[in-house]
Amino acid sequence: MITFKSEREITRMHEAGKLLAACHKLLRQKIKPGVTTLEIDRFVDEFLIAHGAKSEQKGYRGYPYATCASINDEICHGFPRAESLKDGDIVTIDCVVNLNGALADSAWSYPVGKISTEARKLLNVTKKALYIGIAQAIAGNRTGDIGHTIQEYVEGRNYSVVRDFTGHGIGRNIHEEPQIFHYGTKGRGIQLKEGMVITIEPMVNIGTWFSLLDDNGWTARTVDGMLSAQYEHTIAITKDGPLILTSQDD
Repeated sequence: MITFKSEREITRMHEAGKLLAACHKLLRQKIKPGVTTLEIDRFVDEFLIAHGAKSEQKGYRGYPYATCASINDEICHGFPRAESLKDGDIVTIDCVVNLNGALADSAWSYPVGKISTEARKLLNVTKKALYIGIAQAIAGNRTGDIGHTIQEYVEGRNYSVVRDFTGHGIGRNIHEEPQIFHYGTKGRGIQLKEGMVITIEPMVNIGTWFSLLDDNGWTARTVDGMLSAQYEHTIAITKDGPLILTSQDD
């Protein structure tokens, strides 16, 4: 069931989004060779608590951490760990913030030290895919318009779009309807309407889009060991167009 949010609810989700964006901005300086993703996870957890918020994913279906930290060939839901990040790695930090009951969700891929040209291009293409998808998130369009635009852009640059994981509605719960596929057909899918709040979060691989699941039951990685990246924003559908609730630009 799709839930529609009032202006007041969107304002509260925007406040949660601003806090999450502030956290991601701080991570730009903290993610470097020698740092562990467990240390990053602890920082995020403590930052949110200090600002009167919490990580909504911590404890969600038994998930034990405040963040997902996915390194290199890990597509999503990577467990933070004590292994140090190395020069040339890429790491995606994903977190859902709960601020006084209002949720916001954002993932961001970061370079660790000096990365390869191939890795840099992957990050650039994935981030661009996010924003061209957001441009389609307007009332009257359909979810397929978002997916088609992202797929066409990504595959046109010889990358693949992960199909096993999707964006989603968000509100009182982390995952609500509708699902937001990052591939698809123009004019198909659920029609977007004012008051909907969704995440757009393309996961893009250098190789094939197929994934496999680790024994922990959470972490998905590429089947061919190639790099994967992800960027995600929480978006409100408004009469004035898409409103990015987790924007790092303000």
